[in-house]
Amino acid sequence: MCRVFANQPVASYEPETRSIRLAGHATSIRLERAFWDILEEIAAREGVTLPRFLNALHDEVLEFHGECANFASLVRCSCLKYAGENRAKAGPASLENASRRSDAPARQLDGPLPLHQPA
Repeated sequence: MCRVFANQPVASYEPETRSIRLAGHATSIRLERAFWDILEEIAAREGVTLPRFLNALHDEVLEFHGECANFASLVRCSCLKYAGENRAKAGPASLENASRRSDAPARQLDGPLPLHQPA
């Protein structure tokens, strides 16, 4: 596979569990560190704390759909949507150039990766 993905720091994909109150109930959410970083960035951009952002997201999904069967999955997909929108605003990024910025030697890719198709 591509070294851009395999060469990332282990800490970015280690799971981390955080306690939170959603709709007045104590619960916990287990996400990889990279998702927590994105969530903190989103909350900061919105000018709210991370717990307040997560509560707003939870309240809104209940308003739209009446339930939220898997909040952690919703949160992960929200992070991916946020990252994709930011990538689209920044313009296309070259995986080949990204691999040159890592410690590993660059590798030629055989066509585009399906992960990076525009939505």
